[in-house]
Amino acid sequence: MPSWDDVVRIGCALPGVEESTSYRTPALKVRGKCLVRLRTEAEGGLMIVCPLEEKEALLASGDPAFYTTPHYDGYGSILVDLTKIRLDQLTELIEDAWRGKAPKTLVRRHDENSAL
Repeated sequence: MPSWDDVVRIGCALPGVEESTSYRTPALKVRGKCLVRLRTEAEGGLMIVCPLEEKEALLASGDPAFYTTPHYDGYGSILVDLTKIRLDQLTELIEDAWRGKAPKTLVRRHDENSAL
């Protein structure tokens, strides 16, 4: 079962990502843009930004790791139950969030360095 420490380790391995806060809760940001936020609200979970189409597909998959609340209706983010998600799924979602928020030059540089 992944923890917030795993989220930080995964996220901070990506260029430009740093620990921060959002709505007074722990978060990861790239160049000031939120990627991931640990929710402390009653429903808990981890908020990860993603395109609406991806959110809809994750919810339609029936995987119990993914859910939403009315507050997030129409918003490009998915809520994740850390007790139910696999580490590989979490890693992919965090990297996808980073790719969507990081400056394109940073993503391109990362991809070029990874290809070496």
